[in-house]
Amino acid sequence: MRLGVEQALIDSGLASQFQKGFGRDTGVAVQLVPGLSATLLDTLERGEIDAAMTNAPELELKLEKQGLAHDRRLVAAGDFVLVGPLEGVGKKAKDPVGIAKERDIAFALARIADAKARFIGAPNGSGAHVGSLALWRAAKVSPAAPWFVESKADPLQQAIAENAYALVERGVWVARGRKPLAIMVEGDARMVNEVHVMRSFRVNHPAAKLFGQWVGGPQGRRVAASLRGWRPAPR
Repeated sequence: MRLGVEQALIDSGLASQFQKGFGRDTGVAVQLVPGLSATLLDTLERGEIDAAMTNAPELELKLEKQGLAHDRRLVAAGDFVLVGPLEGVGKKAKDPVGIAKERDIAFALARIADAKARFIGAPNGSGAHVGSLALWRAAKVSPAAPWFVESKADPLQQAIAENAYALVERGVWVARGRKPLAIMVEGDARMVNEVHVMRSFRVNHPAAKLFGQWVGGPQGRRVAASLRGWRPAPR
């Protein structure tokens, strides 16, 4: 079975753990096809993959309402975190904009924009990019060059290399985050990050439906619960 997977879900380890667990329990091989959520959903619509696992709910719902995706299931939940450069240790630690430990993501993004601090945006069409649009709107900011730069590949690694701010999935940060960056903002309810699996309307691979049932069931919940940065889907 060919499963299109948002790149961030591969980077965080979530996709590979689902792949291994499902293969172990069913004997069915799953080929992971990495990509950006928007691109993968277009590919799913054309029937070029059997199922997709993405974190772009607005785009997913649009496809589902058109009848071009079936059996959409919530399989894991997490959140986005805003990371940035941190200097010093303990209570004296500070970032250039002064938003460390801020809880309001809109306020933090507005401060970054006002300071024209370097910000690395996620690739256009990725789950993080789609998720960030509402957050920038809440901040009443239209991010633009030269302070805002859209990454073409790996926003977290680019932000680390350039000592910049970035919005990333918590699971990605747990798996790959490091100094000089640290989490600046977390915990705002608007930063929720949901992962869904759905299968294509145009193809009917028997394993695609089975995979959706498995990841949305108790086995899949155990996998999600075992990974830092992710929570299992509710029963």
